[in-house]
Amino acid sequence: MTLKNFFIGLSQNQILNNMAKKYGLKLGAQSVVAGTNIDEMIESVSELNTHGISATIDNLGEFVTEKKDATDAKNQILHVIEAIHANNVNAHISVKATQLGLDIDEDFCFENIKEIVSKASKYDIFINFDQEDYSHLAPTFRLLDVLSKDYDNIGTVIQSYFYESMDNIERYKDYRLRIVKGAYKEPEELAFQDKKDIDENYLKLIEYHLQHGKFTSIATHDHHVINHVKQFVKAHDIPADQFEFQMLYGFRKDLQYELAKEGYNFCTYVPFGNDWYAYFMRRLAERPQNMNLMLKQVFNKKTNTLVGIGAGAFLLGRLSKRKK
Repeated sequence: MTLKNFFIGLSQNQILNNMAKKYGLKLGAQSVVAGTNIDEMIESVSELNTHGISATIDNLGEFVTEKKDATDAKNQILHVIEAIHANNVNAHISVKATQLGLDIDEDFCFENIKEIVSKASKYDIFINFDQEDYSHLAPTFRLLDVLSKDYDNIGTVIQSYFYESMDNIERYKDYRLRIVKGAYKEPEELAFQDKKDIDENYLKLIEYHLQHGKFTSIATHDHHVINHVKQFVKAHDIPADQFEFQMLYGFRKDLQYELAKEGYNFCTYVPFGNDWYAYFMRRLAERPQNMNLMLKQVFNKKTNTLVGIGAGAFLLGRLSKRKK
């Protein structure tokens, strides 16, 4: 069992997710989640803007199974759009189709997302369709295809661990795209399993879209990838307004500020809300080197009410010893 699979397993544990909602960000996720409400999130985004950094805002939540919850999520995102406009912050929004009812009914989900996209369009706010696991890949692309007939303020994400990603990036080259490695557990018949293969495909996708695409959001914390991109855009005379670097809120803050100061477009992925647990675990799956952060802030001995999480920490310790 790898550390990545371990954290993905934790992210899918509904009991732990419910406990995390109950006890809130005091468990440690406050370092990577920009508050639990819109006011706190706007304050965080405003601070980023003072450093020349824009934001893409994620109202946390996914895999919703009740229409009421999906409607509540839609209404919250509509409030976020109003808050971006009213506070004049440099930000756009990332949405997950499953939070807006994709697992309930695709037509219901479509109407929710259409309402969001329509309202955002009035304020010239971009909406990014986050991609989730493979079972939701095609349905999310379908939503994009239909809405793009009437709206041009939308784009999506391409995950480099899927074998079909090069085909998809060619298909959607005329869209603003965020390119990521991928944070879900996918079977070998659908996705690369080896980190080296994922990384190689990641660079291929970035290079293709930089040369042929509309606008490229390069989501990485890896300074090797960042340096590669810097050299690539210089060698191919790619304008600075055709791409941006993206990182997650709370990760490599100094490097975020440094890149913005160097004159690169920079965008921070800003999650907020109570439904932070699955997001946090997947961030640890993507970057197991943040294990110390988790052990110190989330799986600490004082949090003795979360017995299940404490057991997870014990298993993690056993796994880390094996890796050594």
